[in-house]
Amino acid sequence: MAIPLLIIVGPTASGKSRLSIEIAKFYNGEIISADSMQIYKYMNIGTAKVTDEERQGIPHYMIDIVEPNVKFSVAEYEKMAKPLIDDIFKRRKLPIVVGGTGLYVDSLIYIMNFSEYIGNDDFRSALKNIASVLGNEYLFERLKMIDPKTYSKLHPNDLRRVIRALEVYQFTGIPISVYQELSNKRINPDYNTVMIGLNYRNRETLYKKIDDRVDAMIKNNLIDEVVNLLKIGYNKYGTSMQALGYKEIVEYLEGKVSLEEAIADLKTKTRRYAKRQITWFKSYETINWFYVDDYSSFEDLKKNIISFLAGKLKFK
Repeated sequence: MAIPLLIIVGPTASGKSRLSIEIAKFYNGEIISADSMQIYKYMNIGTAKVTDEERQGIPHYMIDIVEPNVKFSVAEYEKMAKPLIDDIFKRRKLPIVVGGTGLYVDSLIYIMNFSEYIGNDDFRSALKNIASVLGNEYLFERLKMIDPKTYSKLHPNDLRRVIRALEVYQFTGIPISVYQELSNKRINPDYNTVMIGLNYRNRETLYKKIDDRVDAMIKNNLIDEVVNLLKIGYNKYGTSMQALGYKEIVEYLEGKVSLEEAIADLKTKTRRYAKRQITWFKSYETINWFYVDDYSSFEDLKKNIISFLAGKLKFK
């Protein structure tokens, strides 16, 4: 019997976390995060982690599992998340995967052979050195020339994945997007998956949500969070510190930009990231989109989705 699996995706600030908690309460579910930055400890404000109070007693997994200086791959995510899905289901609860990292979602719903992606430590180190001298944008533009599909889905600050894409092409002659497309044709039969996508018809409404979230992060002491991470000794060039919100604040702390400029830059980059997330999720053929601004309230949205799910999978 295939395991029932609910996946909730959407751009940043679309309300995924709040919705997932309400659905978990209604359908006796537990939540597995699919966010590549929420896996890191001590990075709470900039990654918009749900607080203990906001979780309302619903168990959350794949959050705060590694130190900020530890590399973490999508293959490792798959290895850890799948047993969690199995365990949740064995306890007669609904596994709910929630997040905005498309590669993490792909690793669950598709059969992906990560061993076929050849790697080379020396090549990766050389590219990191290039990025430190010429900037992330330089490598990002190289990726655009060889693999525009992957380029459109990534951000220059996602240096690890940019380097990975360049590495795969260098040693196989084939863009990583081709490997992913081949993998994507093999649906994982272990799960009976229903995917919900949250979005806004009016893009400016989403952008206003993003701007408000950034302002709230600053108000909630994002600057202090970044200062403390640097004091602990985490490298500003590390993967985790390249996340949206952290790199921009580091540049402010180093005097390279004013606080106003850092905030404006973060808002712009987050909007671009949201656009890339939407592009990624639109590639899922079986996704069921719900537009938040079609509803007069969150309660109406929640009721509509709960009603929709009742006809798709029997969770209770």
